[in-house]
Amino acid sequence: MTAPRVIVVEDPDEALVERYRAGDSAALATLVVRYRGPVYNAAYRVLGNVDDAGDVTQIVFLRIAERLHGYDSRYKFFSWIYRIALNEAISMLRQHGREEPLAEDADFPAGQRADPSWQAEESQRSARIQGALMKLRAKDRMLLVLRHFSDCSYREIGEALELDEKTVKSRLFEARQRLKGLLREMAPA
Repeated sequence: MTAPRVIVVEDPDEALVERYRAGDSAALATLVVRYRGPVYNAAYRVLGNVDDAGDVTQIVFLRIAERLHGYDSRYKFFSWIYRIALNEAISMLRQHGREEPLAEDADFPAGQRADPSWQAEESQRSARIQGALMKLRAKDRMLLVLRHFSDCSYREIGEALELDEKTVKSRLFEARQRLKGLLREMAPA
């Protein structure tokens, strides 16, 4: 009897994909652990709803399990998984008839620090940012989420959204300007 293969969390995505293709289901579990948070955060920032973001995260990993054998390793796994996540989030927006901006009463998570005054201030700031994000078009939200909440490079955003880097930079600039205007409008008096 052979010992089960141990997967190191630091293994590159490509190695984990190959192990999964060879029948090692623990490799997929490692990928889920690695990308669960970033996928959820991206979905939440696009959707503005905790439950919907959780649903999209589950759907994304089901899709990955179904499609991993067909994944083309010429492309970065990170870009591939984000593309699936964004497509699922957009699909959910369409299903709910909310592809365009959502209402300002979307649910927002509270701050997580122990200081109550910091929590209140952080919660207000987060709600203002999320509210402004939700007033933007879905395409603008995706760009801003990938760059500022998921820390993607321009190249990675381009790969995920199938855009060239110059287009990403110019659209991101425009999206930031629109967000800045909305935040000014929503600033407390």
